[in-house]
Amino acid sequence: MKRTPSLVISLMLAILPATLMADENASSIGPRIGRLAAARVLFLGNSITLHGPAPAIGWTGNWGMAASAEDLDYVHLLTADIAAASGEQPTVMVKNVADFERKYSDYDVAESLKSELEFQADIVVVAIGENVSELTTDDAKSKFAAAFAGLLHELQQHGHPAIFVRSSFWPNPAKDSIMQTAARDAGATFVDIATLGRDESNMARSERQIEHAGVAAHPGDKGMKAIADAIFAAIRKEAGLVASRDQLNGCNQNGIRQVCVMNLADHSAKTITSLTTGHAAMWPHWQPVIVELDANDKL
Repeated sequence: MKRTPSLVISLMLAILPATLMADENASSIGPRIGRLAAARVLFLGNSITLHGPAPAIGWTGNWGMAASAEDLDYVHLLTADIAAASGEQPTVMVKNVADFERKYSDYDVAESLKSELEFQADIVVVAIGENVSELTTDDAKSKFAAAFAGLLHELQQHGHPAIFVRSSFWPNPAKDSIMQTAARDAGATFVDIATLGRDESNMARSERQIEHAGVAAHPGDKGMKAIADAIFAAIRKEAGLVASRDQLNGCNQNGIRQVCVMNLADHSAKTITSLTTGHAAMWPHWQPVIVELDANDKL
């Protein structure tokens, strides 16, 4: 009896674990997070970044308003994240640039930030916008856009910094849109935290009694951590170290084994294969086999 060899072929899907790799040239040039140098970190912000003691408004801290302690403001939390990720404590410089926000048209970046520019940071966090006056005219929008773009440009002329621009904690579409556009044009990373400022639980007043309404509206410990987490997530992404929130799974669609991607956050699934009857998505350890059939045998 004649026997006909047949090869049963199925789709084999190779699933490889994600590997987080640092830059291949990273060995001798200081601490790094993935492909980003992380030896020097510069923070340019306002009271949320750094505010000295102001007894008149009930603020006695010398750190980001309104964290309950120095190590709980976003600057210190983010610095700790960077140190843990790079394996070495970075040198940090922090500057309150509220004057830029209030007088951006006349602010001399090169002169006012001379020390900060000479610092030549590897990572720069720009966290401003809250003190910029409402941009109600096209002229005001144009001037702020030019000034903010100029700030980013000047930062880029000193070293090779990875720049992260944080949106306003108190969301403002006009100001945030201008900063986002400027960041995009400069090749910087824009970190949108608008949702944080809309969550009352992120305000210091939700955590403790604070008499001064302005201080109370600043981020509390929860809000500070959320800001730090958002910026650090952006740093990891820019560094090439993004942990996937998706998981590949086999799934049965109308009796056919397909491959689906499940979002681990909300458990939603999306089918990414479209195999037809007689085929099936298979894991690598399921190998095709040769089956010898008689002429009258059927699969």
